[in-house]
Amino acid sequence: MTRPRVFWKSSIEDAPPEVAFDAVMSKSDEKGMADLTRNIWVHGFSFVVDTPPTPEATESLLEKVGPIRTTHYGGFYDFIPDLALADTAYTNLALPAHTDTTYFSEPAGLQAFHLLSHHAPPNAKPSDDALGGQSLLVDGFQIASTLKKESPEAYETLRTIQVPWHASGNKGIAIVPDHTYPVIEEDNGELTRVRWNNDDRGIVDVFNADKWYNAARKWNEIIRRRSSEYWFQLTPGRVVIFDNWRVMHGRSAFEGIRRICGAYTPRDDFMSRYRETNFPHESVIGRNLNMRSRRPTENKQEHEAITRAP
Repeated sequence: MTRPRVFWKSSIEDAPPEVAFDAVMSKSDEKGMADLTRNIWVHGFSFVVDTPPTPEATESLLEKVGPIRTTHYGGFYDFIPDLALADTAYTNLALPAHTDTTYFSEPAGLQAFHLLSHHAPPNAKPSDDALGGQSLLVDGFQIASTLKKESPEAYETLRTIQVPWHASGNKGIAIVPDHTYPVIEEDNGELTRVRWNNDDRGIVDVFNADKWYNAARKWNEIIRRRSSEYWFQLTPGRVVIFDNWRVMHGRSAFEGIRRICGAYTPRDDFMSRYRETNFPHESVIGRNLNMRSRRPTENKQEHEAITRAP
């Protein structure tokens, strides 16, 4: 039980989806939460505006969406650049579009960022106001759809060839998923997930290497098209929450000290929150109890019966 998704390109910058913090946190109704989760399902992301620029308010917001997922980096994060952590996210370097936690059997469902502050370096001049650090979002499902149209063979290659993923940069950590996974994942012909992070990818099987790298180059070329990229500047009070199974994120390099907080949310908890705030509970339970309702059916009467299942 879901709504159709809307794939997007850079033009989404004209009217990005957003909802107000107070509406999401309202105790009297759940319209704000319904709008937020629907935005994330349909578009893959949403801003939450007018959020108090504190880690406490941000954590409360994310906990209302669902439980915070704990990883080897911890749970709710509140950080500044730290080279002691073996992850490029904790540097001030530019990051190309990627998805997070590709090395987990179940990658993080949602990810959130809230810029709390960004201060110039100590030696900056008063005129140095261009600190950088623009954020980047790319719709991975739009990229996959474009690849399928422009190069069906490359699409099939990235959908079928299994790739090893790993997290091995920190001492005492050696994480790999339960098995290898492709870049593009489908369920019954529908896109369900993309995994893309060259920093966390292992070695492609030698017998498929040429074929896979040719497809990956085409995939990456589409990602890097200006028409695919949505660039924006994070500011205090404006939280961005996105679907890590669909939307890739990145950033430009920056100067100075940025303080950012946020967290991961498990996929299943997000989907539960989305369904429960956007559809009648009885319909949600009816479809959940009948596994066949999760697959399309050509029989209209059967489909209606499944939808009405008690």
